Amino acid sequence: MRYLFNEWDALKGRIQGRYLFLFLDFDGTLAPIAETPAKAVIPQETKKLLNKLAKRKHIRIAIISGRSLGNIKNKLGLNNIIYSGNHGLEIEGPKVKFSPLISRGYKIALKTIKNTLARKLRLVKGVILEDKSISLSLHYRLVDDKQVFRVKTIFHETVIRYLLGDRIKAKEGKKVLEVRPPLEWDKGKVILWLLARQKFAKYGNKILPLYIGDDLTDEDAFKALRRIGITVFVGRPTQSSKAKYYLKDTCEVTKLLRGILEIQSENQKCKK
Repeated sequence: MRYLFNEWDALKGRIQGRYLFLFLDFDGTLAPIAETPAKAVIPQETKKLLNKLAKRKHIRIAIISGRSLGNIKNKLGLNNIIYSGNHGLEIEGPKVKFSPLISRGYKIALKTIKNTLARKLRLVKGVILEDKSISLSLHYRLVDDKQVFRVKTIFHETVIRYLLGDRIKAKEGKKVLEVRPPLEWDKGKVILWLLARQKFAKYGNKILPLYIGDDLTDEDAFKALRRIGITVFVGRPTQSSKAKYYLKDTCEVTKLLRGILEIQSENQKCKK
């Protein structure tokens, strides 16, 4: 994994003159990780840069988040971008809208799991159960380290019979455990789907996808774009990540967005 700004001159050459499809995670990528999901806030400069980029003719932006669609839209509040919530299970944006068919059996299982976890974990301080309508997240960032194993054990004991019956899927992220519908769908598949739509619609192979994320759930996207795009991990570099480049923190993500905007501005000047 290489530090992106050590390779910036070469990357500028790849980006210039291309139609850029920018895929961005939210928590830990655009917004610094907060104590609770509700407290996460995107810096104003980052938001302004995204707004300017979204108005550029040769850029398409998609936010690929584990948050619910309504939540991520409220957090950003920008027009002319694609919002993808629940790791791609909900999509809404210009000329695109998608939501999965969720079975009644899954909804019943999800409600039962939520109620069971709420009861079994009621005395564990710091646990947050986030109901995202078609999925459930158990956050343990605020849980005492000595209690984390207990939280994970209770989670796995609660969901195991539903997993064995293929009634749900369970995923682990950064300080979070999740219950999702039993569908073969993840961040990697959703970005390839969005990319295929855009290529078919207009731009073909001129499109360059760039994905930035910080979590385990972003690894599916890094893997999907490994040979065809630019993949950027946010945080301390790790050998286990499939991303090619890394940035140290969300401040450097803002710096990268600023650099992309400058490239786009230079391209427009050259065409005049």
